[in-house]
Amino acid sequence: MENGAAKPVIVAIDGPSGTGKSSTSKAVAAQLGLSYLDTGAQYRAITWWMVTNGIDIEDPSAIADVAGKAEIVSGTDPGNPTITVDGTDVSGPIRTQEVTSKVSAVSAVPEVRARITELQRSLAKSAEIGIVVEGRDIGTTVLPDADLKIFLTASPEARAARRSGELKGADVNATREALIKRDAADSSRKTSPLAKADDAVEVDTTELTLSQVIECVVTLVEEKRAAK
Repeated sequence: MENGAAKPVIVAIDGPSGTGKSSTSKAVAAQLGLSYLDTGAQYRAITWWMVTNGIDIEDPSAIADVAGKAEIVSGTDPGNPTITVDGTDVSGPIRTQEVTSKVSAVSAVPEVRARITELQRSLAKSAEIGIVVEGRDIGTTVLPDADLKIFLTASPEARAARRSGELKGADVNATREALIKRDAADSSRKTSPLAKADDAVEVDTTELTLSQVIECVVTLVEEKRAAK
C-alpha cells in the first residue's frame, strides 16, 4: 500500500526506560511514513529550562508556578526529531545526567503534566499522516483513543545493559539501580503514572533484537491500518 493511500493512524508506544521505545518508535514511523513524537524529550526540555533558570526542583509549587513559561517546540520528522526551548536547540543538553536525575521530580508536578499533555495532544491531532507517540502515559492518559497501543517491557538486566551501552561506559549495576528507582517514581506518582493501558498489546523485548521489535510493531500497525 502506498503511504499516500494509507489511512492515518495514531500509535501510542509506552514503557519504562531501556525497553527500546525510542529506537523502535523512530524506525516504525520512518518505515510507515508517519510523524514521530518523543514525549520524554518534552519533559526533559522543561526540566532543562527549570534547571537553567534556577528553579528549586525540590519545591513542587515553585515548579508549578512557572510550568507555562517555557516555549517548547517539537519537530516530528522521525529522521531528524528536533526540540527547542525558547528557540534554542536543546537536543544535546536535555540528555545530561543532571537533567536525567531531575526529570522524574519535575514530571510528577500536575501543572507540568497538564501543560505537556496539551502540547502532545495538539501535535497528535495535527498529524495528518498519522503519528507514533512514545512515552509513559500515552495510551492511558494522553491519547486514550489511539488506534493502537503498545506497551514495551524488558527485564531490568536487559534494560540496564542497553542503557549502559547508550551511556557509553556507564556502570551496568548502577544503571540498573537507577532504572528501578525511576520506574518506582514513575509508576507511583499520583498524576498519570507509568501504566499499561487495558487495551494495549504488550511486547517483551528482553530476548528480541531491535530489528525484531521493529518488525513486530510494524506488523501490528499495518494490521490496524488495514482494518480501519
